[in-house]
Amino acid sequence: MIRTALELLDEKGLDALSTRAIADRLGVRMNTVLWHVKTKARMLELMADAVIGELRLTGLPPAPDERVRELARRYRRTLLAHRDGAALVVGTYGADPNILRFAETLVGALLECGLGDREVAWTAWAITYFTLGLTQEEQAAGHRPLGDILANAVSATTHPALHRVVAHLAPGSFDERFEFGVDAILAGRPPARR
Repeated sequence: MIRTALELLDEKGLDALSTRAIADRLGVRMNTVLWHVKTKARMLELMADAVIGELRLTGLPPAPDERVRELARRYRRTLLAHRDGAALVVGTYGADPNILRFAETLVGALLECGLGDREVAWTAWAITYFTLGLTQEEQAAGHRPLGDILANAVSATTHPALHRVVAHLAPGSFDERFEFGVDAILAGRPPARR
C-alpha cells in the first residue's frame, strides 16, 4: 500500500494524494486502505519513513564532521528522489524505524564532534530543517523560482539590499547553497559544554 502511495506521489504530487486515490489504484474500497493505515496522517508518516528508508547509512566517512555533512547530502538526495519528497517529510512527525535509524546516525556523529547534549539536539534539528526547507524550495523551483520572483519585484531604489543579492538566488545554485548552509551550521555551533 505504501509502495502504491509513493508511486502516486511521484506521478501526481502530494496535493493529489489521497486514501481514495490509493484505493482506486489498488482496486479496493477506501475502507480497506483506512483499515491498514487508520488515517491519512498515519499513511503520510509511513510514506515518509519509507522514503527515509531509501537513505543508505553505510559507507560513511570516519571523521564525524564529514559524516554529518555526508548524511545531510544523502538526506537531501533522498528527498529529491521523490516528487514533493521534502513536503511529504516536513509534514509528518513519525517515530518510525527508518527515521529513527537516520536520526540515531546523525546524532551519534554530532556527539562524536564533542558537542553537549543540547547542542547536538539543536544542531541536528538545524541541519534537518535547513535541508527540508531548501529541498522544498528546490522541488518547487520549477514552478516559479525565487530569484525570478524577486528580480521582477525589487529595484535598486526601493529594495537596495535585496536588489544587490538577487543574482545569488538563482535556482541553479541549490547545491552550492546547500553546502554553504551545512558548513555555516557546523561552523557556528557552540563549543561543547563541560
